[in-house]
Amino acid sequence: MLTLGINATFHDCSAAIVRDGDVLAAVEEERFTRIKHGKRPVPFSTWQLPYHAIDYCLSQAGCGLADVDRIVYAFDPALLEDGIAPDGRIELPLEPSANWKGPGSPWDGLFLSYIVNAPRQLIGGVPHHLQDRFRSDTLQHVLERWRFLEHHLCHEASAFLAAPYEEAAVLTMDGRGERTTTSYGHFSGGRYERIRQVLLPHSLGLLYEDVTRYLGFLHSSDEYKVMALASYGKPAYVDEFRRVLRYDGEGGYSVHPCNWEEVFGPARLRGTEFLPRHMDIAHSLQKVLEETVLEMARWLHGRTQARHLCMAGGVALNCVLNARLADQGPFDGVWVQPAAGDAGTALGAALWMDRHEREPGSRRWVMDHAYLGPGYGDEEIGGFLTRSGVKHRKLSNVAESAAELLADEKVIGWFQGRMEFGPRALGARSILASPRNSAMQARLNELKDREDFRPVAPVVLEERAHLWFDSRGKGRIEAPFMLFVFDVLPDKADLIPAVRHTDGTARVQTVNAQQHPLLHGMLTEFEARTGVPVLVNTSFNTRGEPVVCSPRDALESFWTSPLDALFIGSYLVEKT
Repeated sequence: MLTLGINATFHDCSAAIVRDGDVLAAVEEERFTRIKHGKRPVPFSTWQLPYHAIDYCLSQAGCGLADVDRIVYAFDPALLEDGIAPDGRIELPLEPSANWKGPGSPWDGLFLSYIVNAPRQLIGGVPHHLQDRFRSDTLQHVLERWRFLEHHLCHEASAFLAAPYEEAAVLTMDGRGERTTTSYGHFSGGRYERIRQVLLPHSLGLLYEDVTRYLGFLHSSDEYKVMALASYGKPAYVDEFRRVLRYDGEGGYSVHPCNWEEVFGPARLRGTEFLPRHMDIAHSLQKVLEETVLEMARWLHGRTQARHLCMAGGVALNCVLNARLADQGPFDGVWVQPAAGDAGTALGAALWMDRHEREPGSRRWVMDHAYLGPGYGDEEIGGFLTRSGVKHRKLSNVAESAAELLADEKVIGWFQGRMEFGPRALGARSILASPRNSAMQARLNELKDREDFRPVAPVVLEERAHLWFDSRGKGRIEAPFMLFVFDVLPDKADLIPAVRHTDGTARVQTVNAQQHPLLHGMLTEFEARTGVPVLVNTSFNTRGEPVVCSPRDALESFWTSPLDALFIGSYLVEKT
């Protein structure tokens, strides 16, 4: 059973492929097109099919499109029709609707026309240089295997079918999907029960987007900057936000319209100075979001009595919120799918359809790492470097050589193995540096042309993490996806000042030898030289660019930024 999942609705177009329960590949289209989040200035061009991502997934499966048993699109246009959008407790269909039955939708027009005609575009719109893997198919063949699947069900499935739990409560929160903005459910005994949903116009994600826009950021991709800015502010406006975002006492909430300029004064213009009130607005928004979601989680726990919670949706990328749920929430464990935004719905779509079209059985796959994207071997990398005329040398021990430069306070590009699925660089396409000098945070922000207030994150040996960061009484920290903040232990704060945010926290990634042997080995070598098992880990890109994917991307980013060295496969490239 071979299942292809596709997301191409709002942003972060992506594809994932699953064979008999095993995930073979998952990747965002931006990695190939080099257009961040898939956003172009031309209307509706965001919603192109992820042809390159699909092609990569098919290559990993060793097949063409004709060999795929199911193609699942992570959005169901039928749910936009009046009276169809689900609400409250519902029964989920095994088979999603095969075609939109419009007209009559409030979203009628070009948007729905694009989605409904997506199967035809998969055949007729494939870029010429990719057609070999697609042309063996026919439109009728694609239509017979095509399924639309509810957007939030795809988010939910990407969480509970990837999490290490056989039973869990499920919470997904984003801007919107069809008409839904929030979903609650319970996964148990191999079955999923939807408990309730919150519908438009009430949306945590859209509220956060709206304030992000008011604060002068890009409203649908810069929310994480507001989260970082919040640490510099005070809760001066929590009452104002509590009037806007109101918890209903039964797991849901409502968002009431607000003219921010009437309440807070003129909006900040992009590129202008941040004033204290901007920081206070960000802080107050973050605080009210956290307290609301905490109440939602308590209600969900009461309904399900589950020990664990798994989450997805763009709001679940808020690592400060996640940490508060883990610290103060009712669940023993909280797990967040690393590609929690819309890109992850391709994975959820494929996992859901795969599970429901095969014989029921025990799960064989758990998402314990996110290295599901393209990778390049030494032969391919070496050949590219030679053809490029770039001076390079092959290393006998990559981990030792990298650790030596890092201990000497050099900043390196790190390009190793298959790249990460999701927005976080997790040691496959990373910029790495020593955390021992407080000036390193400013140096990296300048290198990447980022705002001064932005923190940089640490990667740490999993077996040492609890000695450097507060494990919240659990004795061990396992955070492989950099989706939770932890307090830096007081006796270690002066040893790793570059990764300690202004509020004393750090967005931690842990790594063990099974997840990424080379990164783990290099951290071990760095510890042997410095006594510190921690490095700064930030994404290998500069402002406005997606994370590098190919050797060509890595080399271009290296030569156009002040990196000191590039470790690419077994090769070292330096500028001197």
